[in-house]
Amino acid sequence: MQKTLNKALVWFRRDLRAHDHAALYHALRAAEQVWCVFVFDADILGPLPKADRRVEFIHDSVVELDAALHALGGRLLVRHGPAMSEIVRLAGELGVQAVYANHDDEPDALARDAAVRTALAEAGVALHTTKDHVVFERSEVLTLSGTPYTVFTPYKNAWLKKLEPFFVEAYPVEPHAAGLAAAPPGIATAIPSLEAIGFERTNLHALKIPTGSSGAKALLADFLPRIDDYGEARNFPAIKGPSYLSVHLRFGTVSIRELAAAALAHGKNAAAAGAAVWLSELIWRDFYHQILHHHPRVVGASFKPEYDKIRWEEGAHADELFNAWCEGRTGYPLIDAAMAQINQTGYMHNRLRMVVASFLTKDLGIDWRRGEAYFATHLNDFDLAANNGGWQWAASSGCDAQPYFRIFNPVSQSEKFDAGARFIRRYLPQLARLPDAALHAPWEARPADLAAAGVALGRDYPRPVVAHEAARVATLARYAVVKAAR
Repeated sequence: MQKTLNKALVWFRRDLRAHDHAALYHALRAAEQVWCVFVFDADILGPLPKADRRVEFIHDSVVELDAALHALGGRLLVRHGPAMSEIVRLAGELGVQAVYANHDDEPDALARDAAVRTALAEAGVALHTTKDHVVFERSEVLTLSGTPYTVFTPYKNAWLKKLEPFFVEAYPVEPHAAGLAAAPPGIATAIPSLEAIGFERTNLHALKIPTGSSGAKALLADFLPRIDDYGEARNFPAIKGPSYLSVHLRFGTVSIRELAAAALAHGKNAAAAGAAVWLSELIWRDFYHQILHHHPRVVGASFKPEYDKIRWEEGAHADELFNAWCEGRTGYPLIDAAMAQINQTGYMHNRLRMVVASFLTKDLGIDWRRGEAYFATHLNDFDLAANNGGWQWAASSGCDAQPYFRIFNPVSQSEKFDAGARFIRRYLPQLARLPDAALHAPWEARPADLAAAGVALGRDYPRPVVAHEAARVATLARYAVVKAAR
C-alpha cells in the first residue's frame, strides 16, 4: 500500500495498549513516520483528588505502553497540560500532516476533539478518528426503520446478527511497526512522575490491581478457565466470579475485540453458557455507549422524561441519609459492606451496584444523580455511559430499565447472594462473630447472639436508617407521578 503521508502523530487516550489499536494501525499504514503521544490532560485531572487510583493506574499503564512502543522501535511522548494546546503544539513541533486518535463519545470529549480539530485545521493538520473502544458504535446497529434501539434484547439480537469475524479481528500493528519513529532532537521523551503531575500513590498495588496490558493479559488468562461458571458465579460477591477486566476495558489496556473474540471462541464449547452471558455483558456495554451517542441528554436528565417529575427527598435529613449511604452506615449489612468495598478498593461487585443503587433511590428516596456522581468519583472503572445506564436502570428512569415497582429487598438479596455472610464479614469485621442468619438483619438478632458477638446496636453498628417495607410504600407513592403521566 502506497503511503500518503510523510509524518503522523497518534494520540492515545482511553486506549493504552500498543497491540490491536485501530488509530495506531491506520497511522502506520498511512504515514512514513509515526510518533505517539499521551497527554495527562490538566482539564480532566484538575478536579480529581490527589490520591486517585485511576490516575495511578493510568500512569503505570503509560509507563508500560512506552516500553511496548520502544520494543517496536518507537517511543511514547508524554505531556502534562491542557490536551488541546499540548496536541496542537506537539503536532507543530514534529511537523506532522495528520493526528490519529480513537473515538471517545462522551460529550466533554467530543467538545474537546472538535476544538482540537479546528485548531489543527488552522495549522493545516488533519485530525482522523476511528472506532476502537466498542465492537459496534454509534449508528452501526439500528432498527429496520433506521432508528436507534432503546430496548436491550432486540439490540442484542441485531448485534449478534450483524456480527461477523471481521468485526472482532485484531488490527495488526506489529507488521507495520517499522514506521514508528524515534523522537527528534529537542523533543522531550521523559515520562513525568506521578508526583510531578500533582498526584500521590494510593493503595492500588497493595490491592494487587494489575495495570497495563500485561495486567489485562494475566486477568484474562485467569478468567477463561472460569468462564463456564460465570453465568451463576457472577451473582455472588464473596466468590471469584467476575473477570475483573472492567478497569482495563475502561482505559483500553485490553482490546474489546480480543475479549469478544475470546467469548465467541469459548462459546463453541459444549458447556458454554457462561461465555454467552459474559458476551451479553459486553453487548450491554455497546448498548449504553450507543444510547449516550444518540441521547446525550441522559447526562443529567432521565432517559424517560416523565421520571424527572419525581420529587426526590431533599434537605438536611436527606443529606444525612445520603452521607450514611456513602459511608456505609445504613444499618443494612449488605449495603454497608458494598459501600465499604468501593470506599476501600474503588471496586464494587456488579450485583451490589444494582442493590445499593436501588436502596439509595427506592429505600432512601434520593435522586439517582447523587449516587451516579458518587460512583463517578470512586469507581476505578468509571465509564460515563455504563455508569449512567446502570443508575438509570436501577432508578427505572432509563431505557429498558427495571419497572419502578421492582424494589430490591436488601435483606433478601443478602440472604440469597451472601448466605454464609462471607462478603459481609470481610468488610464489616465488627459483625463477624454474629451467626450467619443474624448478619443479614442484625436488628432482628436475638439479644443473646448480639451480646455473645460483642455487638451493641447503635454503638458498634447502626440501626437501620429506614424500614424497608415503609420505604417501599413511600417509593410507590413517589413514583405515582410517573404512572399518572402515562
